[in-house]
Amino acid sequence: MEQILYDAEDGIATITLNRPEAANAQTMALLDDLDAAWTRAARDEAVKVVVLRANGRHFSAGHDLKDRWPGPGEITLEWIYDVETRRYLEYSLKWRNIPKPTIAAVQGKCIAAGLMLCWPCDLIVAAENAEFSDPVVHMGIGGVEYHGHTWELGPRKAKEILFTGRPLTAHEAEQAGMVNRVVPPAELGPATDELARRIARMPSFGLRQAKRAVNQTLDVQGFYAALQSVFDIHQTGHGNALSVDGRPILTGLDEMKSRLRRS
Repeated sequence: MEQILYDAEDGIATITLNRPEAANAQTMALLDDLDAAWTRAARDEAVKVVVLRANGRHFSAGHDLKDRWPGPGEITLEWIYDVETRRYLEYSLKWRNIPKPTIAAVQGKCIAAGLMLCWPCDLIVAAENAEFSDPVVHMGIGGVEYHGHTWELGPRKAKEILFTGRPLTAHEAEQAGMVNRVVPPAELGPATDELARRIARMPSFGLRQAKRAVNQTLDVQGFYAALQSVFDIHQTGHGNALSVDGRPILTGLDEMKSRLRRS
């Protein structure tokens, strides 16, 4: 089964995460296929808007931790840094800067690395059952690699979800300005499609320039530099885990899962 589905029609490209049996947990192969789909949509001159959605109950449970790491004793911080630079930080920044409007449609759980799929999108439509969380502080890490928390939520709400690990509801995310619209689960697809069609009727050049203007305004305020510097802070968490037992990320995983089940 293909992990990523792609379709383009009437100026709208739809990219679909297709690992519903694993809550769309992200393997490295899935991320590479996802990047290929984003690249395809960016290069297609007939595509004016790109929609990212997910099959199944949940948008994404984050990284597939069974997929990511070599065996004990084979991991180095250099290996981790290289992998996460390319597949996490650089991929997310690349998707953020695609010169076309992008929309994420989110339902169910959007955990940790799931945020690195929807945050780079220009707009987010959420089902009422959507929950957004970054519980990696449980593992001794200060947040996911694409650290957009402060920009997406503001500093106090960002600290709250990081310090507690609790999920934000769709309506809380909308109130914080992270989500554009909240709709009943059955209306997520139609509402996202209607928004995409409305945007697709606008001139391509104007859309590109409007996106560039907003993104560059954020970059002038420090967005890009902040993400680069916080990424290096993130790596100190891996270094600490390596110094403890040689199992970065997996350290504290059982406790994190336990807390998620209780939340």
